[in-house]
Amino acid sequence: MTEPVFYSKNAHVAYITIDCQQINSEILSQLVEEMKRVCSDIIHDNDVFVVVLTGKGENFFCGVQEYSGSQPYNSIASKIAGIDRPVIAAINGDALGQGLELALACDIRIASNTVHFGLPQITKGCFPKDGGTQRLPRLIGRGKAMELILTGDIISAAEALEIGLIHKAVPGSDLAAEVKTMAATMSAKGVFSLKYAKEAVIKGADLTLEQGLRLEADLYMLLHTTADRTEGIQAFRKKIPPNFKGK
Repeated sequence: MTEPVFYSKNAHVAYITIDCQQINSEILSQLVEEMKRVCSDIIHDNDVFVVVLTGKGENFFCGVQEYSGSQPYNSIASKIAGIDRPVIAAINGDALGQGLELALACDIRIASNTVHFGLPQITKGCFPKDGGTQRLPRLIGRGKAMELILTGDIISAAEALEIGLIHKAVPGSDLAAEVKTMAATMSAKGVFSLKYAKEAVIKGADLTLEQGLRLEADLYMLLHTTADRTEGIQAFRKKIPPNFKGK
């Protein structure tokens, strides 16, 4: 059986590629377990500063749509959402059903301009169960999210960009280079500053402004206990690029 998850690292960037073109209960179970293992490895590896998630092939992003099998619930998106580093989705194929829910769990979404997006589960007598009903409204607003979820409509990359579902839409031939450039830009920063900035934004969204500002201040003070913060200050004073080591 084909391995559903491929994992590699290069220059502080981790790459997760999902290959599930023919989904069934056995492959889905294996995918969930493999994603759990890979995401746990990333969280415990301070040499990983940024994560890129993509799929094999060009038909569907990560090869995951809505699987209507005997298993009632298999959360893949929660594994990605639990990564404490920036996660970039390189959307190389249509992001439909659970595939879109997986993309929604990422922090940045860059897509080929020919792909489509949607949560069509409602047309099969079901509804999004891997975070779609929660993450989509928080991203694009309740009204538009309600429309997409209740109609099951499929939209183009151009419309997805317009409503803020994705950050960039580029020609498919440029997607890999675009994602690589953004990942390189982020990975040049310190891993702790990336982690704490992400935590401040995500957790702060559920707090009052006063509580959020307090969280921001606490994380900023915590950042000052790291060797990377000292490296950043010294590099700034010497006017040289910092050499962050995840310590």
